[in-house]
Amino acid sequence: MVLTVEELAQTIDHTELKADAKQSKIKQLCEEALSYNFAAVCINAVHVEYAAELLKDSAVKVCSVIGFPLGATLSEVKAAETREVVKRGAHEVDMVINVGALRDENYDLVRSDIEAVVAASSDAHVKVILETGLLIDDQKRKACYLCKEAGADFVKTSTGFGPMGATPYDVRLMREAVGESMGVKAAGGIRTFKEALRLIDAGANRIGTSSGIGIIEDYRWAQYSDSWMQPDKPCWTCPSRMANIAKQPKEVYLWYKQRCLTCPDKDQNVFTD
Repeated sequence: MVLTVEELAQTIDHTELKADAKQSKIKQLCEEALSYNFAAVCINAVHVEYAAELLKDSAVKVCSVIGFPLGATLSEVKAAETREVVKRGAHEVDMVINVGALRDENYDLVRSDIEAVVAASSDAHVKVILETGLLIDDQKRKACYLCKEAGADFVKTSTGFGPMGATPYDVRLMREAVGESMGVKAAGGIRTFKEALRLIDAGANRIGTSSGIGIIEDYRWAQYSDSWMQPDKPCWTCPSRMANIAKQPKEVYLWYKQRCLTCPDKDQNVFTD
């Protein structure tokens, strides 16, 4: 896998989702996205109209988050939010799945929740955030299947506000679940070009990050080597090392703990102390 700087830039959703972001920050974000030719800016709904005006007549898309960051909003509210941001200029929406309903195995509710946003999205692409750090593998796969059934365009790993960010392991699982007909977006904790390339190699075709400029600038001078694809430590990319344990449900924590006790690289693992 060899990407040019320009190709890597085209995978990046340049992101600013902090609650205290001022309009000056959104202006800077959009100017940077234009300068680096990023795929999109990803912002909260309140900033969509302003960003759409700044980016009009450019190839940079405006992406807004829906039901963010918990996903526990009523489907009708998610749909109304989607209609409003699309009307104000959003080309893409990143909605958070109803995680509680998924964990309750209330799959009809999960599916209908996504369908409501898809129906309200008009021509805008819908990416569904699974919040993988709250789920075990079977739940991640089921969520992917439901997203596909509901007509979503992408599945996405994380909000960046949950217990885990993106890992190659989860991206590979999600890509295998949805096949090649859907996009996979990796987001959460991606700060270096090495991390971004590993995620792309695992199957991601979009990267959500607030570190896009650093990723691209470092990639400009770095000499390409296949050694990038090797972890720095045997289990560096294992989900257990990436987790904020205090935020994980107990049964998910125990599932990862058991998985890591049987891992070939268990001596490197955070759960085996």
